[in-house]
Amino acid sequence: MHIAVIGAGHAGIEAALAAARLGVPTTLFTLSLDGAIANLPCNPCIGGSAKGHLVKEIDALGGEMAKASDATFIQSRMLNRGKGPAIHSPRVQIDRTAYHLYMKHILETTDNLYLKQAEITDISVSDGHVTGVTTDLHEFYACDAVIIATGTYLHSQTIVGDVFTPSGPDGIRSADALSDSLKKLGIPMMRFKTGTPARINRRSIDFSELEEQIGDDPITPLSFDNADETGYENKVICHITYTNKNTHDIILKNLDRSPLYSGLVKGVGPRYCPSIEDKVVRFADKERHQFFVEPVALDSEEMYIQGFSSSMPIDVQLDMYHSVKGLENCEFMRPAYAIEYDLCDPTALLATLEFKNIKGLYGAGQFNGTSGYEEAAAQGLVAGINAARQVCGKEQIVFERSGSYIGTLIDDLVTKGTCEPYRMMTSRSEYRLLLRQDNADARLTPLGHEIGLVSEAKYQRYLKKQALIDAEIERVQSTTIPPSKELSEYLVSCGTAETVTGAKLSDLIRRPQLSYKGLAPFDKGRPTLPEYVCEEVEITIKYEGYIRRQLSEVRENSKLENRRLPDDINYLEISGLRLEARQKLEDFRPKTLGQASRISGVNPADISVLLIYLETRR
Repeated sequence: MHIAVIGAGHAGIEAALAAARLGVPTTLFTLSLDGAIANLPCNPCIGGSAKGHLVKEIDALGGEMAKASDATFIQSRMLNRGKGPAIHSPRVQIDRTAYHLYMKHILETTDNLYLKQAEITDISVSDGHVTGVTTDLHEFYACDAVIIATGTYLHSQTIVGDVFTPSGPDGIRSADALSDSLKKLGIPMMRFKTGTPARINRRSIDFSELEEQIGDDPITPLSFDNADETGYENKVICHITYTNKNTHDIILKNLDRSPLYSGLVKGVGPRYCPSIEDKVVRFADKERHQFFVEPVALDSEEMYIQGFSSSMPIDVQLDMYHSVKGLENCEFMRPAYAIEYDLCDPTALLATLEFKNIKGLYGAGQFNGTSGYEEAAAQGLVAGINAARQVCGKEQIVFERSGSYIGTLIDDLVTKGTCEPYRMMTSRSEYRLLLRQDNADARLTPLGHEIGLVSEAKYQRYLKKQALIDAEIERVQSTTIPPSKELSEYLVSCGTAETVTGAKLSDLIRRPQLSYKGLAPFDKGRPTLPEYVCEEVEITIKYEGYIRRQLSEVRENSKLENRRLPDDINYLEISGLRLEARQKLEDFRPKTLGQASRISGVNPADISVLLIYLETRR
């Protein structure tokens, strides 16, 4: 038994750790032990809107990203606190150097895991099953499963103006031979583009002209293991500034020099993380665009300019940056650049992330068409789990849309595909009130324990937390707050109706104007509980009706999600299906009716035909 993981970025790390921790000898190959492991070539941050949910889910299942983030962050914030709990999202600015070293050491000290610097140039397949990989030094490693987590290195080239350089991020060489090998294996390939802003020397920025953005106090750790830890503190302040009319004029005047608009760039870029050129052209009505000035690491003077990516020539880049308040004299340490790279068409994958036509071959991360460290890590974890289970003769695991953002992410990729770098957003889930970041452990820790990635100690902590939550919910629902002058005055001051006869504590919490914490002075029997328990109690009670409604939707939709489609169906011969639906179903080979219903070109009438066909077949 042996597993090979190609690439030691965020997907490769989680894949290798998961497989090794499940007892399968695993070799992790990387182009550079010094630069490529856990690299943060774009913004050195973890989390953010919806992405923070993925990090919490990875942690709940026994992954490493949240722990590494807690150990190396330099600023922490919970985004969207002013909105509903479904979109509260943790985000931390990371010390890029420390994060790399943390992950490298974890990999080096994990049992069953072998870390090697080498370029994989070929994947061997025999009778439709992976048999091994070959390095650029002609070494052959026999293995039973291979996980491709190559990020943006496959046949990659960086682009600055009209200068195209064969290279991955940070000057690390591209992997050209492997891309050719995959095409020979019949894997459908695509080409995408992404980009990154310039890095600026701190000493050349006038911070007096910038808005400050401070971190949270107190800090909410990303890992559930650290929920009771204190002493976390922010080490830096981030800043905000804006483009202006002069910036936009410079960009528009030089559009003919932009490789994005001159036609030199062929890869498709990310819709939700556009270059500054794209922003100015697509949102011409906006007078300015916000961006963030953020430190790269504590031991570095590099500052990352989030939101200001570009592939313009360097002289144009300098004019653009120098037109911005606070950056008039900024000194480039690294210019902004775009990068093109090869990837697979994710519809060639099963929901387990195994390729449909090659047993034992898995894809994860940006190789599957996503953008972002968190989306990559989530897929890596799933691929590592399933590869390990397959070589051990166990059933592979499919994550449901209704149970996690991980399930939503993978289902979107393998069922709908993507024509641009895919980014996770809370709006992509139909069940986002159920899939909150705060309850990721309740949703996934039992599964992580069953799989074997969650330790018994962590599982017992989880059970204790759930017991505290359940007991407090029961107490709140059975507690009556007696009427009093003080209570009436408080209710009126909050803008809600006073109560003459008293009220159930749970009924008061459900009022939009009131909170569990605010009612503490009137709740004489309240026990002392951790803040995260109080948060769960309030959310569960305040949103009980909405949660119940979404759970009902899950149960209703499960009738389709759980209805399996036999592997030997010939969709081309099913009368009643429209021609487009026949072709799409035959190409995608969905595993369930639920998955079939989300394929573009398959409508409700086609699903009804499939239901009738299944009943007839039965």
